[in-house]
Amino acid sequence: MAEERRDRRGARGVRDAREDSQEVGESWGRSARPEETEAWEVLVATARRTVSEGLVVGTSGNVSVRVGDTVLVTPSGVPYDRLTPDDLTGVGLNGEQVLGALVPTSELPMHLAIYRATDAEAVVHTHAVHATAVSALVPELPLIHYMAAALGGPVRVAPYATYGTEELAENMLRALTDRTACLLQNHGTIAYGTTLDQAYDRTAQLEWMCRVWLTASSVPGLAPSLLSEGQVAQVGERLRGYGQRGASGG
Repeated sequence: MAEERRDRRGARGVRDAREDSQEVGESWGRSARPEETEAWEVLVATARRTVSEGLVVGTSGNVSVRVGDTVLVTPSGVPYDRLTPDDLTGVGLNGEQVLGALVPTSELPMHLAIYRATDAEAVVHTHAVHATAVSALVPELPLIHYMAAALGGPVRVAPYATYGTEELAENMLRALTDRTACLLQNHGTIAYGTTLDQAYDRTAQLEWMCRVWLTASSVPGLAPSLLSEGQVAQVGERLRGYGQRGASGG
């Protein structure tokens, strides 16, 4: 029955997703718990931040956060500035919808693959301009800046696959081996962290490094100097002790 409802929504894709949810009727599963309601507020704020800071155009990205065994995720096709507390959308780690009436993002396979394979508590996916451009040029972001260490090392590009597919999720996981972010060829970025702030910051850092490399590479007759993997690894060691004691981020 749930699949039938989803198919009807896809056929009426020109309508607003919220109108579709009202026509469908009831929400899936149970009511949201207080901690999920609180996490949803932070998720919506983070999703809106991806738009306001230029990492996403329209509804082209998606954001998720894990609360216990439930993954809260942005719904498909709904502008972030229209999201309300009533639009809370959640799935189990098996992909079954347990909260809300809106269809989850089409990129749900990528989000769930990360939660199953890592200790991630939050995931941010964007179509950031500079990162997407780099993903179409090279198989790995050249080591233009030492902050690659904050993402685990040289940032790989996952080979292209159609959005929303298990193939894309598998390509992404390989690119994320020992990393917390990667590029998706001709597509965008994905990053994860222990908090939404950390996942967002890693996304923004990756977009910034891509912009730096594209800018340095655009000067006629000059090629940018690059760091070695050893130099980046040394920075990684220093970053482990960076920041104030008890602080969760840099």
